[in-house]
Amino acid sequence: MNKLYIVDGQKTVCQMLAESLTSRNYEVVGTSDKISGVVDDAVELGPEMIILEMNLPDGRGADLISKVRARLPDARFLVFSDVKLSESIKACLQAGAHGFVEKSVDFDMFLNAVKIVSEGGCFFGFNITEVLRTVVSDNKKKSQYNDNLTQREREVLQLIAQGNSNKDIAAKLELSVKTVDNHRCSMMRKLDVHNVAAITRYAIEHRLISVNFVD
Repeated sequence: MNKLYIVDGQKTVCQMLAESLTSRNYEVVGTSDKISGVVDDAVELGPEMIILEMNLPDGRGADLISKVRARLPDARFLVFSDVKLSESIKACLQAGAHGFVEKSVDFDMFLNAVKIVSEGGCFFGFNITEVLRTVVSDNKKKSQYNDNLTQREREVLQLIAQGNSNKDIAAKLELSVKTVDNHRCSMMRKLDVHNVAAITRYAIEHRLISVNFVD
């Protein structure tokens, strides 16, 4: 995934990130300093990943994630922010964020976060880690793996959470796309999840995909 879109309330930050990432072979298809217009831009430009601030001048990053995901379900999201309010972090995770990295970190760590999330992984920085562990712990108490998934359904779940399409999954598992779709529907029905964001959240909560915690 190399097509990126950047959303930050400070235009200078947008410009600096765009220049730095472009020089590292990422294609920055657009930038914005507010939420307004981003959804339409994203649908038109088709970014594979959006890097965004948690709080923006005209709304919350979590709301933007939800709106874009509704139109671009395969897009990935990296939150780049110094906001450490647990409720804001949880809201972004529940909306479908795949990573959080603080603006106070070394730029190399930011680049590492971009690489990991763009390649289908999840990345969570210093202070975000403790909040996320709390979310995971709370949810694990509610559901101790009583999901009744078959091994194949679990494999499909993991691959969806890692950012793969049905076609990609079919190729990886040597199945037909129709068979993958059947497994996907069965898995979603058993877990009572209805979108990729919920699948990814479940996979993180139950440690079914690799999450890069930075301590």
